[in-house]
Amino acid sequence: MDKGIAVFLGSPHPAGSVVRSNRTQRHFYQGLVICVFVLILAGVPAAATSPDTTAQLPVSANSTVAIGVYMVDFNRFDMQAGNVGADFYLTLSSDTPVTLDDFELMNGAITSVTPIIDTPHAKEYRLVAVLTTEPDLERYPFDRHTLSVKIEPKQKSEGEMALVIDPANTDLDPEADLPGWTINKTGSYSTNMTYAGEGIPYSRAVFNYTISRDVTSTILKFFLPLLLIIIVSLSSLLMKTPTRLGLNASMFLAAVLIHWRIADNTPLVTYATFLDMFMIITYATLVMVLLSGILILKYTDSGDTAMTERINYWSLRVIPVISLTMYALIFLALVW
Repeated sequence: MDKGIAVFLGSPHPAGSVVRSNRTQRHFYQGLVICVFVLILAGVPAAATSPDTTAQLPVSANSTVAIGVYMVDFNRFDMQAGNVGADFYLTLSSDTPVTLDDFELMNGAITSVTPIIDTPHAKEYRLVAVLTTEPDLERYPFDRHTLSVKIEPKQKSEGEMALVIDPANTDLDPEADLPGWTINKTGSYSTNMTYAGEGIPYSRAVFNYTISRDVTSTILKFFLPLLLIIIVSLSSLLMKTPTRLGLNASMFLAAVLIHWRIADNTPLVTYATFLDMFMIITYATLVMVLLSGILILKYTDSGDTAMTERINYWSLRVIPVISLTMYALIFLALVW
């Protein structure tokens, strides 16, 4: 028994092995529990802070709309009101869905819309509109004007929607005309407009049509009556009798009535037109002829034949030269 006790007490290996084994297992499980706990702690914040992929999708690129205008015809051009009727086809094509409601006519009002092609990415409409314009009358009645179709997005800025010209669908119909006018040239371009108070540019498509009066009809309508009055008045200088005074007075009155009739059809402007300058020279010519006739009548009644001859001599040589020179100068200025 003592020996057994001595063996048990003096032999540490069997009991030590059991203790170390239990301690090792306990450390292993403790380490395993700690690792799992760490992994759980590391995984919870990751799940909580996971980004919302839908909210962080990249913003789509700018929408580009190809726009074309095929002008079919123009209606009456009213200079007093500053507007003209237009009938044209409008085409829209884009990589994103597009509709006519996204755009507006900046210089007029659309009065009729007829859809021709209606797909999400391609539209075609036939439009009837009243276009407004600012007439330039400096050369009137040889005036030229630019009729424009200006289109912009209603709400989207240039950063959201950009307009580009579609040359394949932009043209002028060969049968398009405007009575009394000649359509000289066309042009189109895209630009942008920034409005006061916003500072945001908006894309704009512009389609221009330059018109001018027909030269033949202008001469016949405006200048033929006045030229006849001038010719008759200057021809009266060949008359040496006081009776030419009545003839020139009637010519002066006719010129005033013609000028009033022509000016009644044009809007009031703050500058002198070509017709105004032409009429000033016409009035000056008629006044000079009238004054020469008055002087001839005065000296004829007083019996001063020499003075009458002198006035008639210089009137015949000076008045036509001054008049024709002034007419030539304003026509040269018109050409230049």
